[in-house]
Formats: sequence, structure tokens, C-alpha cells
Amino acid sequence: MTDPHQKTPARRRIVLISGMSGAGLSTALKVFEDVGYEAVDNLRLSLVPALIADVSIASRNLAVAIDTRNANFSVDELLHIDHLLAAKPELDVSLLFLDCSDDALQQRFTETRRRHPMAVDRPVTDGIRHERELLWALKNEADQVIDTSSISVHDLRRLIAGQYRFDHTLGLTLFVTSFSYRHGVPREADLVFDARFLKNPHWEPDLRLLTGRDAEVAAYIRSDPDYAAFIEHLSGLLLPLLPRYQQEGKSYLTIAIGCTGGRHRSVLAAEELTIILATHDFVVGVGHRDLDRGVNKA
Repeated sequence: MTDPHQKTPARRRIVLISGMSGAGLSTALKVFEDVGYEAVDNLRLSLVPALIADVSIASRNLAVAIDTRNANFSVDELLHIDHLLAAKPELDVSLLFLDCSDDALQQRFTETRRRHPMAVDRPVTDGIRHERELLWALKNEADQVIDTSSISVHDLRRLIAGQYRFDHTLGLTLFVTSFSYRHGVPREADLVFDARFLKNPHWEPDLRLLTGRDAEVAAYIRSDPDYAAFIEHLSGLLLPLLPRYQQEGKSYLTIAIGCTGGRHRSVLAAEELTIILATHDFVVGVGHRDLDRGVNKA
């Protein structure tokens, strides 16, 4: 007779990693290795099923990077393998795609003086364009897409470690970040909130060069009659929802708060929301994506 209280055995996690050359695949694979996965780089597609079936690593979670450097690379074959593995009840399979804007990729290849694998004797832009056309179907089918255009190596490590850790006894981990709408909404954000309706310290000459971490700026923003209600309602919205995300299997959640320049209003709001969440026993970190960007515009 089956014990109704017996826990279902954890499924073995398999992460297939691919994406644009220069988007951070090597960094991603290193993170998987650091958090306890067996990490394999650029394996031939035909060998992936045999690797997963290898009894010597049968108990290990596995991360495999497969990209266009591989002479036998095929989007159709990779998707076929992904679907075959996902059908196995004992496996928890994810397809992770690392993306990046064309401008950022071109800058990275120029700075490192590396040749693009799909444009050995042509301009880097040709290789980027060709690779993006080749990979669009793979990106479309991916379970997770991380855009590395405007995130640091540190942030990429944090995202992957948070999303793909397999020690769920830690509960739901949160990360709150401020950002500038002028530089785009963070692609990795799960929830996004807008603080641009608050009074803007940028227009006060004595405050412009300061940030939301400075007492003078904080006092100015808090003097807005709508600020306290904003923080209260924001935390009141999130606190009942966060346990539900955890119940649905979410182990990592990024909350982004934006303002025009990403240096004043959103910074204070992110800091104060982080404190509130921490007092409710959530594991939470805070960052400010655009805090050090230029201050010439509002």
C-alpha cells in the first residue's frame, strides 16, 4: 500500500543552454557548475541522450551548453532532443536561451577582438545577423530567455543561481532592483512598478547629483503626499502574492521599480520595499541597475 505521506522523489534537472555567441554562455555554464550541476560545454547533439543516460552521473543534475560553435549544430535537432527528454517523467528539463542586443554583441566582439563563429572572414555584424536568423525558433521555444544586453556578469550569475538552484528548502528568494525607464525595463524582471508619478528630485539643483540613498533626497521624496501610500499599497499587494508564487514552484523572483533616471525615486522605493520584505522573513537582495549612469537628463 502506498504511503500517502511519502514524498515524491525529486526529478533530475536537465538544463540545455544555448543562445547568441557573446551573450554569456560560458559564464552561465560556470554558474551552473558552481551551484552543483554537472556542466558540459558544446557537446555534439548526437551525444546528449547518451550523456544523460550515463550511469556514472545518473544522480547528478546536468547543464549542457550547445551553440553554433558546434559543427553539427541544428536547431531542429536540439528542439527534438529537448522534447524527447521533456517527455520522460523522471526528468525536469529546461531550455535556457541567452540573448543580447546586436549593438551590445558587436561591442563585445570589438573589445575582445574575437572573431564571430559565423563570420570568420566577414564583418561581425554579418555573423550576428545570420546567427539571429538561425536561432529565432530556438528562442521562441525556450523555457527561459535571459537578455544580457545591460546586465553585469555579477547579475547574470545571480539570476541563474536564483532561477536554477535545486535546494528549494531555502524558500522563495527575492531581488528588488531600481532602474531607469530611459535605458529600458529589465528583461529579467518578473514584476515591474512605475514610480515616475512622484516628485522628481532631479529638478532641485541641490539634489540632482545625489541619489535616493542620500538623506536629503529621501526626505524630499517622502514629502510627496502620495509616496507613503505607494509603498504601503505596493507591499500590501506583494505580501499575499509571494507565497502563491512559491506554491507554484517559483524559487526566485525579481521585482523592478523604475523612474526616469533610475537614481532617485526608484532607488528609495527599492530600498524601502526591500526592508519591508525582509521583516516578513523573505530572503531578499537589492540592486540599482542605473545608479551610476549619467545625470545630464531628468
